[in-house]
Amino acid sequence: MIVRLRSLLTQWTAVVPVVAVVLLVFTWGRDLPGAIVALVTLVLGGAVLAAVHHAEVIAHRVGEPFGSLVLAIAVTIIEVALIVTLMVDGGPKSSTLARDTVFAAVMITCNGIVGLCLLVASLRHGLAVFNAEGTGAALATVATLATLSLVFPTFTTSKPGPEFSTTQLTFAALASLVLYGLFVTTQTVRHRDYFLPITRLGEVIDVDEHANAPSVRAAGISLGLLTLALVGVVGLAKGVSPTIESGVEAAGMPQSVVGVIIALLVLLPETIAAVRSARRDRVQTSLNLALGSAMASIGLTIPAVALASVWLSGPLVLGLSSTHMVLLALTVVVSSLTVVPGRATPLQGGVHLVVFAAYLELAVTP
Repeated sequence: MIVRLRSLLTQWTAVVPVVAVVLLVFTWGRDLPGAIVALVTLVLGGAVLAAVHHAEVIAHRVGEPFGSLVLAIAVTIIEVALIVTLMVDGGPKSSTLARDTVFAAVMITCNGIVGLCLLVASLRHGLAVFNAEGTGAALATVATLATLSLVFPTFTTSKPGPEFSTTQLTFAALASLVLYGLFVTTQTVRHRDYFLPITRLGEVIDVDEHANAPSVRAAGISLGLLTLALVGVVGLAKGVSPTIESGVEAAGMPQSVVGVIIALLVLLPETIAAVRSARRDRVQTSLNLALGSAMASIGLTIPAVALASVWLSGPLVLGLSSTHMVLLALTVVVSSLTVVPGRATPLQGGVHLVVFAAYLELAVTP
């Protein structure tokens, strides 16, 4: 029975990406009735879960920390594509979409995912343990990228409003790429052991004994299906975005809630994978996924929207409001205090989740 269920699961994750792409072909650029929107949403959710499965197959093949890097980049590609396509079609009302989505990704990963994983791991195993050196390096990079890209535009004076001038935007984009590239090199080449899971005694776990690694052929098939799943997610999400925007407007919520919904959607694969790792007492892998996603979100999205701004007619607003800057500062302080000991209790997880809940509450009722 277990073998049959696994076989069905494998078949399901192979079929859904293909169905998503086929559905995308038939719905692209069309006004969708309610029934079709419901169908697209259902297939979209399936494509997200299929992407998780195939990303984890590839991750298992290449090992840590390369595995979490694969999923983080895959998720960020979805986010970047969604932001750029929605900004191209959205007109002036989409001028803050990049800022809202990137900031939402930072809050979801650094507070929502991190808090949930720390809570799950500490409740299940008594204490959540991780490598403070690697996690601290990741947090420092996220904090620097967030400040350069989202805080500075509020205080610059070259252009009116919370916007960068062309020179400043170019610098922020290049700095983001350089920092992200430097971090990836540190994570995968120079100090790879800083980003591997550790035992309660602080010993590095370099080999995952959970299951045999998939073959090169299986990993290659998963790579192709992952690509299809990502294309399906991007295209179908774009198709249902008018419904999301209309629903947000009808509910009387701020337009920034659209960015929160997009970030929640594209980070769903990351969340599932991170919680699974936490349940297996691989908290470092969970933190790699969370902070790596936050880093990729800023480090890749800002250069992409900077490039897209060449043909975008409207303004590109990146600067955070005072409320969001306070939340970002609180996140950095709380995260630093969490990382320094290299271990966490349910209290730390709860603190992060409360900060995340405060962000959601303020997004809906600013």
